[in-house]
Amino acid sequence: MYTLNADSALTGTFGSSALHQFLTRDAKSTLTPNATQRTTLIVAGCYILVIGILWHIPVLSWIIYPFKLLTVGFHEMSHAFMGLLTCAHIHSIELDPDEGGATRMSGGVPYLTLPAGYLGSSLIGAALIACGFDTNASKIASIVLAVFFLFTLWWSRRDWLTWVLILGMSGLIVLFWFVAGGVALRYFVLFIGVMSCMYCLWDIIDDTISRKVNSSDAAQFAKICGCCPSQVWGVLWLCISLAFFIAGVLVGLVAFKESAAQQKEDSSVFLPVPGSSSAIPLTATGYGVLSLILVALVGLLGIPM
Repeated sequence: MYTLNADSALTGTFGSSALHQFLTRDAKSTLTPNATQRTTLIVAGCYILVIGILWHIPVLSWIIYPFKLLTVGFHEMSHAFMGLLTCAHIHSIELDPDEGGATRMSGGVPYLTLPAGYLGSSLIGAALIACGFDTNASKIASIVLAVFFLFTLWWSRRDWLTWVLILGMSGLIVLFWFVAGGVALRYFVLFIGVMSCMYCLWDIIDDTISRKVNSSDAAQFAKICGCCPSQVWGVLWLCISLAFFIAGVLVGLVAFKESAAQQKEDSSVFLPVPGSSSAIPLTATGYGVLSLILVALVGLLGIPM
């Protein structure tokens, strides 16, 4: 019979590891923000306030207009990815200058693809909020976004607005990656996450609760279900999206307890800014990655090779 002494199990490397500290923290210490997390929460709160103000001022609302379109892009991209998962054929993705969008597909499972737009964009926003608590997590989130952007560009090859939006956002991500060792990127990712969640909540309320839009995803979902009006589905999706928003903050508080100094030190050795003292030379592997990205862009543009 094998027995394990509890005291001895907590000694040594594991006992002092971050994993052990995470597992042995009580709920209060886990959810209590440290100084760096409090700053992040204050910034997120300021984002909510500023977005809410800019949203209702006609002239100043143009400042957040590109980010509204980006959230619409997340919405359509979520439709498309759920379509892929349910064996649909994606024909195209289009964005409308009036903050609308359309994903054209054939096949798939409507019970899953229709709610995927609202819920998928809110889930993406929540994930970005969580990553916005940590610099390295923000770098990883940016790389994942880049992959999503490539798929979206492929599906929207003829939509110039989508190209301009995604290339512009990609440029901002690269720019902020170089500012303050990635700290600016962290707050940028946090902003996109907050914007995506807020836009999704407002979009659900506007399309399905405060006014009934016959062309909305909820209206179409109500038609195929036949049991409840679109407002009921709108309220359900609103509650789920709000839960995602809250979960994003909680995950950020639980998972990323490093101080600003620790994050700076970790960031200096994880995908560091090119040219910095900790950056490694561009090797053949690096050139290979760049070549793959170049080939993907060339393929999207349809340039013969």
